[in-house]
Order: sequence, then structure tokens, then C-alpha cells
Amino acid sequence: MTTNRKIAGLTGFAALALLLSACAPAAVPGATETATPNPSASRAAVPTPPPEPEPGIVWPLTGMDATEASAEDLARPALSIKIENSKEARPQENLDKADVVFEEYVESGISRLLAVYHSDVPESVGPIRSMRPMDKNIMGSMEGPLIFSGAQARFVNETINSGQKVITQDRGDAGFYRTSDKPSPHNLHGYTSSFFEQAADMSAPPVQWGIVEAGDEPTSASGDTVSNIKIHMSQYSNPSWTWDNSAGLWMRSEDGNAHVTSGGDQIGASNVVVLDVTVKYTSSSGGSSVPETIVAGESGEGTVASGNTSIPIKWSKAGQYDPWVFTTEDGDPVELLPGKTWVELIPNKGVSNSTSVDFS
Repeated sequence: MTTNRKIAGLTGFAALALLLSACAPAAVPGATETATPNPSASRAAVPTPPPEPEPGIVWPLTGMDATEASAEDLARPALSIKIENSKEARPQENLDKADVVFEEYVESGISRLLAVYHSDVPESVGPIRSMRPMDKNIMGSMEGPLIFSGAQARFVNETINSGQKVITQDRGDAGFYRTSDKPSPHNLHGYTSSFFEQAADMSAPPVQWGIVEAGDEPTSASGDTVSNIKIHMSQYSNPSWTWDNSAGLWMRSEDGNAHVTSGGDQIGASNVVVLDVTVKYTSSSGGSSVPETIVAGESGEGTVASGNTSIPIKWSKAGQYDPWVFTTEDGDPVELLPGKTWVELIPNKGVSNSTSVDFS
């Protein structure tokens, strides 16, 4: 299970093997050449037991094998980047490389994405768009920088004052550039190498939730078999997921069409986590009122689909920098499959339009 694996490096058993070897009887020089006139019963030395197998190194956000990763890559921080998801912004660049993606409800019911990159880092990503007040609470447990372009000054100040490091195009931070394939503001992209340089003082993310070892069954295996997840967030946002048995992944669509990247690859995930959340509108003092998904200090219900099975769950998040906690209805920890995870934050109250999620 997850507790049997090491995230940052291997722990040797050399000291144990050395101690056991020292305890074994020493060989007698020339024993094979010495006659024994009076044979007597003897007991063979107990062989030194083989060392226990080393626990594997895995990436903390995906649970995937990381034995070939360098120490430098394992130690790098996770980049949490705001990605636009309007029709004008699609297809996005390298969105399929993110370890974790949170989908959130913003103005008019359009969805905005918070993509977290750590294990599979592309050269560049985009389009990068503006931050919202809930973003610091959604990604705070990742312990890396929040990267965006644009936001109301009060939200930026609140985020910085909370202790969250930000990298933003608005104040001239490095790494941002515009492409020619889309009109502004849907064409702002960023170089991950530059973002890592600006976050050199930050460390790797901790494990966010339970992940089973490769080959083991996830917690959802005790639940229902499912092959489709249809989400209605608003008239502008209707994502869906279809289980692809040959790929062993949930494949994502938008409005019935395959959600592909600029490279032509359809986005897939091993785990789709759907959480019922409350949305509250901010005050208009100091700027326009916007919908804020409330997660810090909150709890609720949801559903986890790992592989082609799903179970109802409960979720909680104690504070901005506290991890997400997923449990079964009986309170047992939920363990996901190794691989990429999408977290759908679906309002169950606080917005003017109706929302729905259908598992079938």
C-alpha cells in the first residue's frame, strides 16, 4: 500500500545485512582437509536472510514510478498554473502533462483550470489566465508557486499576504510570452524552466492523498462499475469523461467533443474526483463581485472514480495549506490509482444556474 513506498529516496538495509553476517559462524580454515576420527552431531550455520526488497521511489502527486528520476527532479516544486478553458482558449498546450487538474466555476459558469505540474514537465504551457480568490486554498497544500496573469488587486494582495508565493505576468515576472495562433488574451503561455528558476527556494510537494501500489485495487473497486461521467456546470461548461478500457484511462470531452491538446492528444486521467462544493460571491467593494468556491475549513460529499469503478466519498480541507482529505462514508481513507487525477469542483449551491453530475 502507499505507506510501503518511499517518495524522496531509497532506504538501504546494508546495516541489517552487515549485522546478521557478523553473527554467522566463521568458516574454519582447512576444514575440508582435516580428518575427524570421532564424528559427532553438528548444526549448520543459519544462512543470512536476504535483505527485504527496497520500497520503490514514486512521484508524490501521481504515485507513478520515479526510480529513473534524478534527485534534482524529485526535489523540484510543483507548479500550479491557471489555465484558461473557454472555447477561445482550446486547444491548450500540454494540459495532458499535468499531474493534477482542478476545474472550478468562475463568472457566468465558465470553467477555469488550475493545473499542477511536477512529474511530467513540458517546456511550455498555456494559455495562462487570471487568478481567483479560491486558488490559494485549492493549491496551498502543494507548497509550490501559484502562476497566473491578471486578477483584482485585492485578490492578489490577499494571496501574497497569506504567505503564498506567486509568479505573475502583471508585475513583470519572467517566463511569459505570447503565441500567434490565438488572439489576445487567449495566447499567453509560459516557460516552465523560468518558473522553476523563480521558485528555486521551494521544495517538492508532499503526498496529497492515498494512492495504491501499481497492480493493487483502489478503494472504489468495492463500489459500482461505471463507464461515463457527465457533468453540467452551466450552459458554457459541460465536460464529460468516458472510460477507455484499452487505454485504462478516463478520456475527457467538452460539449461532446474530445478535449485534445494543441498536439492533438486527448486528455486522460486514471482518477476523476467529483466534489460537491459551495460557491459564495465576493463583495463588490474594491472590485467586481466574483464566485468563490469555498474549500478551506470546509467539508462535503462527492464521488471518486478510479478506473471503471466509483464510490461515494466525504471530503474535507482544514485550511489553506492543509491537504485534501478523502474518506469513505464509513470514514476510511480513500486510495486512488497511480496516475493523473482531475478534481471537478461542482457547485451544489450558491450559483444561479442548476448543476448536475451523472455516473452511468
